[in-house]
Amino acid sequence: MALDRADFYDAELARHNQHLRIAAGVGPGDRVLDIGCGAGQTTREAARAARQGEAVGVDVSAEMLEIARRRSAAEGLRNVVFEQANAPFHAFLPARFDLCISRFGVMFFADPAAAFANIGRAMRPGGRIVWMVWQSRERNVWSGAIRQALAPEPAVSPGAPNPFSLGDPTVATELLSAAGFVSIDFAEVREPVFYGSNVEAALESFIGLYLVKDALAQTAEPPDQPLQRLRDLLEAHTTPEGVLFDSQAWIITARRAAG
Repeated sequence: MALDRADFYDAELARHNQHLRIAAGVGPGDRVLDIGCGAGQTTREAARAARQGEAVGVDVSAEMLEIARRRSAAEGLRNVVFEQANAPFHAFLPARFDLCISRFGVMFFADPAAAFANIGRAMRPGGRIVWMVWQSRERNVWSGAIRQALAPEPAVSPGAPNPFSLGDPTVATELLSAAGFVSIDFAEVREPVFYGSNVEAALESFIGLYLVKDALAQTAEPPDQPLQRLRDLLEAHTTPEGVLFDSQAWIITARRAAG
């Protein structure tokens, strides 16, 4: 199931990934840190670009990291390492990295100020960050639409992870400035998320995800009712290129202050 989930996420974000790769501009000698690397697609891409450097991917999921290690070995990459770590607390070597990248992996910290400060200490003076994050929930109606289809009156969990926590540039700028970053900038990315080549493929992928499993477990309705609403939603977003939902993201760039 973890393998299916890894492929699902990489396909879902394929269009976004191109923007992140271009913005990162990994150099041949760069030492790259990838936060929330998952199954390691972005880390492997960084390692291939940093031929004389290295890429280190960190994530909290042991399952995803095992997939990342297998895929890196299959590609013959020798300059990539994966570590199971929680970024706010991990003892990174000081000033080790030239570049820190993340594809939707930095929005979930319980204490983002502490996390960003710890990541900052791992960056050399002048080192860059290139992070892709979602814009506000209001600009990403696909998320709410899917949840609404599954549970018209979902339970609100105040402690639930918030994928849109860095959607406000003012909030993100304040956090990064306090962590010692300068030259903070936001570039808009408007690309659709991809959920499958057709409705059946998308529905099959969704059913395997925790979001759908949790919703079906919590609802008092017969499972066929929310699944039919989800099917109707997917059909409404079917295009010649597959099942696509509009989305809006930021690429946040900044530099670690020199002194």
